[in-house]
Amino acid sequence: MLKKIRVLLADDQPLVRDGLRATLAGVGDVEIVGEAPDGVEAVRLARRLRPDVLLMDVTMPRMDGLEATAELCGPHGVPGIKIIILTMYDQDEHVFGALRAGASGFVLKDAPTSQVVEAVHTVAAGEALLSPAVTSRLIAEFARRPLLSPSTSAAMARLTSRELDVFKLLVRGHSNEEMAGLLSLGESTVKSHVQHLYQKLGVRDRVQLVIYAYEYGLLRPGTGTVSTGGTG
Repeated sequence: MLKKIRVLLADDQPLVRDGLRATLAGVGDVEIVGEAPDGVEAVRLARRLRPDVLLMDVTMPRMDGLEATAELCGPHGVPGIKIIILTMYDQDEHVFGALRAGASGFVLKDAPTSQVVEAVHTVAAGEALLSPAVTSRLIAEFARRPLLSPSTSAAMARLTSRELDVFKLLVRGHSNEEMAGLLSLGESTVKSHVQHLYQKLGVRDRVQLVIYAYEYGLLRPGTGTVSTGGTG
């Protein structure tokens, strides 16, 4: 039997929720498990229903989407939940706030329905989702920002040589399948290395790993050059 992707919708506008429900209702492997009109209810329902994916509006009453995302993705949140931020506004503060809060993706409300469906499938599979426009602005932003203190040597030193190989390819945007081919490894082995990277570096997913690499100067904007601090 086909395993359903359990989806929770959170938006303060009923028409938006109706549209999302209609978009996803016809997708055979997706099940809408609940709807929330604000961030507080989104957190409550997420804790109770344990959805695989939460489509989260940014601007909502009582608690906004970024605060709700941070709560659900934090140490006392819902393990394994994947959050896609929905907004009408393609603005940097939403992008960076969402990613730092722990979101796995970012989709504009006026995106084609096919992109919403693709987004749900992408993050449910454990991948990160960023549009090319968002990715280019993310890189540009890190090019302008001062680097954080390079106190990552201890964490990076815990990586094995093979994990470092995976790190370098992953932050350049390679998929698990591509990394498996480049490193002559099985895809399941690559997935295992990726999970070990997340655990050792204290990140949730690929998006946060890329942010980590940029913030600490391990990945240089505009060059694609990856430095691992002399650890490998």
